Amino acid sequence: MRLEQQPAYVLHARPYRETSLLLECLTREQGRLGVVARGVRGERARLRRAQLEPFQPLAVDLLLRGELATLTAVETVGAPTRLPGDAGLAGLYLNELVVRLTGRQDPYPRLFDAYARTLARLAAGELLAWSLRRFERDLLEAIGYGLQLQHDADSGEPLEAAARYRYHVEHGAVRCAANTPHALRGSDLLALGHDSMPDAHGLKTLRDLMREVIRFHLGGSELRAWRVLATAVSARKAPPG
Repeated sequence: MRLEQQPAYVLHARPYRETSLLLECLTREQGRLGVVARGVRGERARLRRAQLEPFQPLAVDLLLRGELATLTAVETVGAPTRLPGDAGLAGLYLNELVVRLTGRQDPYPRLFDAYARTLARLAAGELLAWSLRRFERDLLEAIGYGLQLQHDADSGEPLEAAARYRYHVEHGAVRCAANTPHALRGSDLLALGHDSMPDAHGLKTLRDLMREVIRFHLGGSELRAWRVLATAVSARKAPPG
């Protein structure tokens, strides 16, 4: 099957044979695809390697046969996306999330749109923590694991901002005592559901919640990006010398 002018982003690339690359791409209409880019590592590369960097909006032509597609043409769309410093690390986190939590050839148009929005937010310098929480929420919703952020899972009553809740991944938010381990403020769950940024304490507790949820859907395993981000933060806090 030939696919032409497909909106796409490169999530990951690794060498393949002598002059090619094996790419993981997120496309809007076909979902995540494994793509062979032939001849892009040679001195006379037909497709410029620079066009296949992560975070850049692309239009690609593909020949899809079975598990893998072959890249036949690529062009960049619009201005290049610049993600310096921590924004670049955050972008790599997005890419790992998508690769680990989606299957190949499962279309998720809403996920593609959320990914594009998040890259724009990172490039614009918006607060990284909030940008990542919004993307995690939207990714889980798009792939069918959306969080329950409006009602108590036991009583069915609306969440109360002043109450405390424990979030159970397969069940939802359940009211609990304030001193319960991993308790969340109702106001923070509501903020995430209403797309309204909480305070610094809320962002931290939502980060912990999202890691718990993501770890559950990964079968208990960790993301490499979590360690990379933690190392980067620790290095900035270390005293000079």
